[in-house]
Amino acid sequence: MVTAFIMIKANTGEADRLRDSIETIEGVQSAHIVAGDVDIIAKAQVETPAQVKEIAATQIQGINGVENTQTYIAMD
Repeated sequence: MVTAFIMIKANTGEADRLRDSIETIEGVQSAHIVAGDVDIIAKAQVETPAQVKEIAATQIQGINGVENTQTYIAMD
């Protein structure tokens, strides 16, 4: 099992809508609006690193209002 944390930068005023959309993606366990350099942190648990890439680079980045993402794969 691969666990990844995806940091998401949103356009101004879009965080609530984006969080709701991100939470519907298969493999995403949770998404939280946070204070700091990013607007949302999503946790994904999937079988392979390729599935993490699909979620972060294709599905999340494909949502209108997402400016940027950074993905961190847990090592434990």
